[in-house]
Amino acid sequence: MAGANRRDTQEARLLNHTADKEKRPGRSNRSGNLSQSEKKLQEAICVLLVELCERFTFFGIVCNMILFCTVKLGYRNYQAAIVNMCFVGTSMLTPVLVGWLAECLVGRIKLVCICMFLHFLGTALLPVVAFPFEDIYIERRHILHTLTKREQKIVFYFALLTASLGIGGIRAIVCPLSAYNLEDCGPKELLSFFNWFYWLINLNSAVVFVSISYIQQSVARNLGFLIPFVSVVMAMITIHMVRGEMIYKPKTDSSLLTTFGVIASALKTCCVRYRYFSGGVTNWLDHAKENYGGQYSETQVESTKSLARLFPLFAFQILYRTCIMQIPSGYYLQTMNSNLHFSGFVLPVAAMNVISIVPLLILVPILECINSCLFSSKDTGHSPTIYIVVGQFSAALSVMVAGFSEIHRKHFPQVEQTLSEEVLLVSSMPCFHLAPQYILLGVAEALVTPSCSLLSFQLVPERIRGISMHFLTLFNGAGCFMGAFFVQTAHAGTQGNWFPHLLHEGKLERFFFFLASLMMVNTLGFWTIAHRYNNLNQEYTNEFRGSLPEEKLLKHEKAMKRYGSVLERSPILSPMEKT
Repeated sequence: MAGANRRDTQEARLLNHTADKEKRPGRSNRSGNLSQSEKKLQEAICVLLVELCERFTFFGIVCNMILFCTVKLGYRNYQAAIVNMCFVGTSMLTPVLVGWLAECLVGRIKLVCICMFLHFLGTALLPVVAFPFEDIYIERRHILHTLTKREQKIVFYFALLTASLGIGGIRAIVCPLSAYNLEDCGPKELLSFFNWFYWLINLNSAVVFVSISYIQQSVARNLGFLIPFVSVVMAMITIHMVRGEMIYKPKTDSSLLTTFGVIASALKTCCVRYRYFSGGVTNWLDHAKENYGGQYSETQVESTKSLARLFPLFAFQILYRTCIMQIPSGYYLQTMNSNLHFSGFVLPVAAMNVISIVPLLILVPILECINSCLFSSKDTGHSPTIYIVVGQFSAALSVMVAGFSEIHRKHFPQVEQTLSEEVLLVSSMPCFHLAPQYILLGVAEALVTPSCSLLSFQLVPERIRGISMHFLTLFNGAGCFMGAFFVQTAHAGTQGNWFPHLLHEGKLERFFFFLASLMMVNTLGFWTIAHRYNNLNQEYTNEFRGSLPEEKLLKHEKAMKRYGSVLERSPILSPMEKT
């Protein structure tokens, strides 16, 4: 009898186990959890691979664009610098545009396919422009290229435009920062993530600058633009491996249009009612609330107010980004006009960019140790604003050193140097004399970029963190276009003296000194407002989030429950009073 009961029990367990397996196709509860974690890990790896492939194509296009524009397309130095900075700025702004299109007009999957096609088209057209326009023979047939310079430039600009649109789609839809599941991370974990994220990006760019720049500048230089094409194929294969599972779908409770709408509605109401209402609101954005005649809810307005507090931080990044853009423009021209020979080997011009990346690769592990010590103390609300101040000062110092390096470079006699089969008259000063300015700008980038990303992500409610990062990207893109504006203004205002085509005949150092003085003022300005972002503790973030209606309701419910429990425990109340 006992044996029969034991068999019945075993059969029942077997049936229950079978039923559980049918309910959960992931084997067992523990195995299912492992499967889910493996799936998330696979998605994170695929997103990171796509990010690295996209940056590989981006840096491959940028690294020798000035050399290509000046030598092959016949551009002046300032024109090539403007084209390069405008392409970088456009690639920063297109993610915001594509993100809006994916949210309002076009489906995300459809838009990803369109952007992938545009990216493929742009990177495939660039080799057409880079190919030598001369007679060639293919299978004993004589082929003559008839593409004129004007048509060559049209194809070049069209390729850059389509590539930048494709880059925007990949960054905005396939691999946004929200896809890395950072919602539950604290300030320490977030800063660590941004440090190592940008460390990987810069490690990737170092490989690109060394490999692609040498290929583009060597005998097989015309194959250099094929490497971005190969890397985008890798990105397409990576996306195809996971299909739609890696496409992140953001929450739809807030949008970029809503933020702009709140600001526009508040400004409109302020202008209309300024004469009739002298007060009544604590913040000008409150005019957009429905209570004050606006069109938006309290949640939307309070989220926008928390974002508006970051606008000064964003604004002070514009001039900093202009200084960073000197690496692919002003610094590049200095290096191109210096002696690149080293032990019988001609260094690629863009390989000097690696000198600015090395400090970042070294500083990130050191900063991780410092952050672990600073964030371990709960008494002090450590904020990375001091990193931003020091980084911006380092950027100003870098541009100032570049001015003195330009004066120093002119004291050397001129020699002939061959770049891309073109003989150029350059200074005999070794290009390594320019290393200090690259190092200082690399230190600035290691300190500023992760810290700004942390503040933009941490100091806003969770629902608008993606929008906050979009605004940071917008202001960084504005810095690129401001750099192009400065170059155009300096060339036109000084008749080519401050940004000359032949550096030994002009005064490029004056442009650097002017930019360094502006950057120093910018650093002092940010230092005066840095105290606004000095506290990353939970109380500070709750200042923004605690004013939202649903969170007020949650606090009210908790208070009511606590009040009820106190009433039940109180011995002095009668049963009727308790009821």
